[in-house]
Amino acid sequence: MANALLSIQIIPKTRNGEDVIPFVDEAIAIIDQAGVKYEVHPLETTMEGELSRLFSIVEKMNKRMVELGSPSIISQIKVLYNPNGATMDRLTEKYR
Repeated sequence: MANALLSIQIIPKTRNGEDVIPFVDEAIAIIDQAGVKYEVHPLETTMEGELSRLFSIVEKMNKRMVELGSPSIISQIKVLYNPNGATMDRLTEKYR
């Protein structure tokens, strides 16, 4: 059972001011390949899973940005951790 929600906004710096959207698309692809439940929102993407696994995905995303040529990356992260379980559905059910 998932014990954490992690929202991330990844902001890679580009060498010559290129559009960051292809970088963000690649970061979201890494989340998708990881097989965790996630939702893409306009300003961030939220993942659901085990806390250590989610942080591992964030690390992989940042390393990939460097591989793509980004000299530095800002990752703004919000975490909800509950050892008894945490899900996006439970957190937002009253709004659906």
